[in-house]
Amino acid sequence: MNVLSTRDYIALEDGYIAHNYKPLDVVITRAEGARVWDTEGRKYLDCLSAHSALNQGHCHPRIVRVMVEQAQRLALTSQAFRNDQLPLLAEELCELTGYEMVLPMNSGTEAVETALKAVRRWGYTVKGVPDGQAEIIACDGNFHGRTITVITFSPEEQCRDGFGPFTSGFKLIPYADAEALERAITPNTVAFLFEPIQGEGGVVVPPKGYIRDVREICTEHNVLMVADEIQTGLGRTGKLLACEHEGVRSDVVTLGKALSGGMYPVSAVLASREVLGVLGPVDHDSILSGSPLACAVAREALQVIVDENLCQRAAELGDYFITRLQAIESPYVALCRGKGLLVGIVLKPQAGGARRFCEALKERGVLTKETHGNIIRLTPPLIVTKEELDWALERIEDVLCG
Repeated sequence: MNVLSTRDYIALEDGYIAHNYKPLDVVITRAEGARVWDTEGRKYLDCLSAHSALNQGHCHPRIVRVMVEQAQRLALTSQAFRNDQLPLLAEELCELTGYEMVLPMNSGTEAVETALKAVRRWGYTVKGVPDGQAEIIACDGNFHGRTITVITFSPEEQCRDGFGPFTSGFKLIPYADAEALERAITPNTVAFLFEPIQGEGGVVVPPKGYIRDVREICTEHNVLMVADEIQTGLGRTGKLLACEHEGVRSDVVTLGKALSGGMYPVSAVLASREVLGVLGPVDHDSILSGSPLACAVAREALQVIVDENLCQRAAELGDYFITRLQAIESPYVALCRGKGLLVGIVLKPQAGGARRFCEALKERGVLTKETHGNIIRLTPPLIVTKEELDWALERIEDVLCG
């Protein structure tokens, strides 16, 4: 049998796969916990966690066991029939989060699209907005996915170039500006869609009180507050949902990524009966969403978060990690920001961009990825140990100060 080298795998990928992403040149073949191994046998600490999909760590044994057992028993029924896992996931997810209803989907972008459809229907049937005039407000710097509708309100021209015409009915306002939100609302506004912390936007943390102000403004104007917690949710920031840091409950929340522990595409929209109750048969569905395999995996992934106190771990380790990072004296670093184990290192213009630092970290056994060109994002699994963080910190300091 021919053994392929790292270069061989990269050549195959570059030759056969659309160049819609720019990965680091490491080819991973095995993973466990917070560690991964490449095809050459080198070991790394994963400080990206598949963009926060692996809060529970790689290949968590409990989730793997449930996935294998369910796959051997029943994987898919479609929504034409009921199965014995979907009702249990719905009950457990609603009880854990306090919401009344759930609509399962597959990817994070699908969850956002589902939420957009639901809030528009709510606007017409409950709020009384004239047909075809519903408005949704989103934030500059957002990232909610890559579908045509979602990139309609993307602030990144590269994400939009060559993909028009776009979907109407969206407004963009500055992030973390409650006064801008109030000014943008009209009688036809049905929802405000935002991220409690902008992850892809560079780990941008809003000022204290912003989320509470958003809640008050949305309530006053009968506008649905829609929190995209696909990256910030499920323990990443030190709370189950990031809005909980300010004691706030959004009207609608989207979840994904860690909802399956990275083992299967699972996402969900959570809301009240008033909101999700506006959707009826054939209004919205997906063949794979709510499958028994997806639901069994998600049920165990949620239970791992609870049983292993991952929210508390993220809060405690995140405080330690951020404090240590902020103490690094580097001529290249402008600031370090974040909450829990969602952390961004913002580099100065003279640093020459974040990519070269991520590549240097890879050579030292730490895997992470740049975002917005000049920001190093650090999002290790929530099961990471303090000792592993210390190991990474030594290498991060070496790269930033070298």
